[in-house]
Amino acid sequence: MQTVKFNELPLSDFMLQAIEEMGWEDASPIQAQAIPAVLSDNDVIGQAQTGTGKTGAFGIPAIEKVEIEDRVTQVLIMCPTRELALQVKDQIYQLSKYKKGLFVTSIFGGESYERQFRDLKRGSHIVVGTPGRIMDHIERKTLDLSNLRMMILDEADEMLNMGFREDIEQILSFAPKERQTILFSATMSREILGITKRFQNDPEHIKITRKEVTNDNIEQLYFNVRRDAKTEAMCRLIDAHDLKLMLVFCNTKSKVDQVVVELQERGYAAEGIHGDLRQGARNQVMNKFRTGNCNILVATDVAARGIDVNDVDAVFNYDVPMDLEYYVHRIGRTGRAGKKGRAFMMVPRRDTGKLRELERYTKVKIEEGKIPTAADLKEIKINKFKEQIKENIDEEKNALLEGIVDDLKEEGVSTYDIITSLLKMQLGNLDTTGKDDDLADGKRGDRSSRSSRFEGRGRGERKERRGSRKGNGAHGSGEPGMVRLFISLGRKDHVSPNHIVGAIAAESRIPGRVIGQIDMYDKFSFVEVPERDVQKVIKGMKGKTINAREASIEVAK
Repeated sequence: MQTVKFNELPLSDFMLQAIEEMGWEDASPIQAQAIPAVLSDNDVIGQAQTGTGKTGAFGIPAIEKVEIEDRVTQVLIMCPTRELALQVKDQIYQLSKYKKGLFVTSIFGGESYERQFRDLKRGSHIVVGTPGRIMDHIERKTLDLSNLRMMILDEADEMLNMGFREDIEQILSFAPKERQTILFSATMSREILGITKRFQNDPEHIKITRKEVTNDNIEQLYFNVRRDAKTEAMCRLIDAHDLKLMLVFCNTKSKVDQVVVELQERGYAAEGIHGDLRQGARNQVMNKFRTGNCNILVATDVAARGIDVNDVDAVFNYDVPMDLEYYVHRIGRTGRAGKKGRAFMMVPRRDTGKLRELERYTKVKIEEGKIPTAADLKEIKINKFKEQIKENIDEEKNALLEGIVDDLKEEGVSTYDIITSLLKMQLGNLDTTGKDDDLADGKRGDRSSRSSRFEGRGRGERKERRGSRKGNGAHGSGEPGMVRLFISLGRKDHVSPNHIVGAIAAESRIPGRVIGQIDMYDKFSFVEVPERDVQKVIKGMKGKTINAREASIEVAK
């Protein structure tokens, strides 16, 4: 598609001024097609992925069409999450900078009603919110849609996935029939088409193909790695590439919590965000990430909607995404504004099929990367330090430093000993002991691969876990016919593997001998049970306790 500049579109001078200040020059494909269509009063279906400029595609014409003199809600924008609602509101603010008198407000759950009541009563031309809170305000009669001229659904597919269909349809039914309806979605499911047929009038369908979405600035690699070695592999990649700001995506909330703990225990500044986090805590985590106090953000796909942080060095797909669309959403958060980005994916052998399916879907060949060994990291660290030494060599003499060296020489210390001592102080002990761990997910029956899942754990923990299995010969992690379950209790809850086996066997009426691998952590645990018994265990343990402590149990993904 031919590049279109913003000054070639039918936009006002105040809008072009705001766009220029934001550093935008060329309209993205979705912006170039959607802006004229929305300005022409047509209903529009925009099909495009995250990171393609959708907010500008509907936000720019929405601002242009607002009549400042009429202090009523003229535009309503629905978003699936609080984070996305805030991002959209912030971008609308920036774009409307030079349209004096335009008021924008956001309404979503997890925030006090007082500010929202005040803003709505004052009169907001544009309201951005989540479906649940929008319905709440409509029912309280604090949000009046009788004068609405434009309804915008952003990421409609995600709102339906989150169970908001009933709310969406109710909100649309409250709006005047004579309105413009704009819908943006990454996919066009049967449910989405049903909404468009019912609530839109002869919409113009604008679709941006995957080829146009693909970002050539992103290096995409996958790494064959055992499930229990993903964190170790990720840490080695972070250190090897000297990454500064990263997003890590997991498929479940429990996995987010687990990965955050593992990273923090290794000394990384990591925080997590998922649906169970309260709004205040979510805001704190995002502020830490945006200000650099935390440089690794671990998130689920839904919670990450609306996260818009520049200069993300790399995106880690800790889990292969369950939905193929999510992969495009994930990696679109790096390699922005013409900068280079990286997208790394941890792929255990059992997920190889998903990887091939993902390649067919994206039409991109994802190459296999090599996980750095401990020896590789040692060499990288030494080479980096050599470069730092060269960069810090100063032509001008430093009398103070020369004096220190001369004093040491007079005391009988050789120049070589001075240098090696300083190097040791700066670099620490670089010696590597023992065999370098192979993190690859080897073939079934490879003893080194199967036994290595115990490496790095204390003898006491290993003994405790073995004892809990009572020599039953159950399959280990990843064996055919076994399913891994997440338990919300761990060592700090004074729960042991024996407690877990006893509770599951008693409450689910399955023999203790069939229970497989148990992995204990401080705040949670994992247990493997036969696939045929999964529902029996989940139902049997519902509302039950382990060692007198209430436990929740779910399938770990």
